[in-house]
Amino acid sequence: MRAEPILPGSASGPILRLDGPLSFWGGVDPATGALTDPQAQHRGTRIGGSILMVPETRGSSSSSAVMLELLSAGLAPVAIVLGRLDAILGLGILVAREMGWPTIPLLVLPAADQAGFSDGERVAIAEDGTIGRI
Repeated sequence: MRAEPILPGSASGPILRLDGPLSFWGGVDPATGALTDPQAQHRGTRIGGSILMVPETRGSSSSSAVMLELLSAGLAPVAIVLGRLDAILGLGILVAREMGWPTIPLLVLPAADQAGFSDGERVAIAEDGTIGRI
């Protein structure tokens, strides 16, 4: 399957797939990387090291700051795959790049296509956006 790379890069790891929207501001603890949104089915799970698949984000312009904190602390997912582009979330990744910190790929893949992947399934993402099962 091929996603649209917004911020290209390669990554591999287990999928953490959410069925509903996620707000990074108030939905992810930047100090631990744990999902704190009471409506998230994976509440309490740490997103670090995962390929986070989210059909859409909701919330505020503060999501870029939360992403920047996660990247700075080494608590970010290894890649994020969104159903719809969230430019503000991507801004946090771009700022991290400008600061010389490690960054992650950001891709867009429609929610219907995300549903073809299982939670916990290991995948690899290529620079061109190809997502392959490992």
